[in-house]
Parts: sequence; C-alpha cells; structure tokens
Amino acid sequence: MVADGARHVVLVGMMGTGKTTVGRHVAALLGRPFFDSDEVVAQRADRSVREIFEQDGEPAFRRLESAVMAELLGGSQPSVIAGGGGAVLDEGTRVRLARSADVVWLRASPRLLAGRLARGGDHRPLLDGHDEDVAAVLADLGNRRDPIYESVADHIVDIDDRGPQRMAQAVVEVVS
Repeated sequence: MVADGARHVVLVGMMGTGKTTVGRHVAALLGRPFFDSDEVVAQRADRSVREIFEQDGEPAFRRLESAVMAELLGGSQPSVIAGGGGAVLDEGTRVRLARSADVVWLRASPRLLAGRLARGGDHRPLLDGHDEDVAAVLADLGNRRDPIYESVADHIVDIDDRGPQRMAQAVVEVVS
C-alpha cells in the first residue's frame, strides 16, 4: 500500500480496451510511474505472454499474474497499473485492489473491441482458434467478466472513438 495515502490507479477491462496505451498517458498526466502487468509477467518469466500460455497454460499464467499484481499493488509509490484482462479473476487481487487502488473499468462493446483487435494485429492467446467470430467470443468473455469488472470498479469510463489522450484525461477526471 502506498505510504502517503494516495492510491494506485489501476485500469481493468477486456483485451483491446487500450489499458496500456491509456495507462501510459494517465501516468504522464499524474506524474506517476506506469506498469503493465502483462509486460512485467513477461519480463519475470523471460518469455512472452503467448509463450507462457502455449508452454505452461492459462493457470500458470494466472498464478504469475497474481504474484505480479500483488507486488505492484504492494508498492509504496503511487503508480498507474494496466491490469491484464483476466487479472481480476483472482480473489486475492480483488482484495488488494479494494485496499490500495482506485480501479477504473475501461468498458467497451464486443463489436468495438473486435474491430480494434483486428486492426491491432496483436496476438491474444484467449482468441486462438476463434478467427471466425471474434465479436462472439468477446461477448461470451464479457458476459463472464463484466460482472467482476463492475464489482471491483470505483469508476467506469466507456471506451469510444476518442483518442488515447482524451480517454486518459477522462480517467484522470474520475480519479481526481
């Protein structure tokens, strides 16, 4: 937990919402360090997220993700953290979020996310083998995760066609 009473700002939401891009802008606006939990997991494992999923499976990735989130949320300097899309699935992470973070859910429709992911070209392990209807897969994933995002969120920012800088400003406004 941060020492001076300030809380971490943690962005949660589905893959493709822009947590990393928006988070970097939020950190710059707030003058705080930025961490992407997926990037930290990959650094610690010395492998990409994709490689962890392929070689060790999703449960192993989730254990690493939980440990990284515990470490980041335990830091004494207030920071901005982009949580992985599934980070909130871990009960311990949800407890730590409630204790030490202002949580902002970046919420978006499956159709918007499918379009973003198609343009982005990033590999998303949870979409493997689902090229035919990514929007349907995202809708199913959202049906399972959205109630969890809502339960941990202190604030909700709906994602739309605003650029990442304007989205970051919206995040800063709700946490200030």
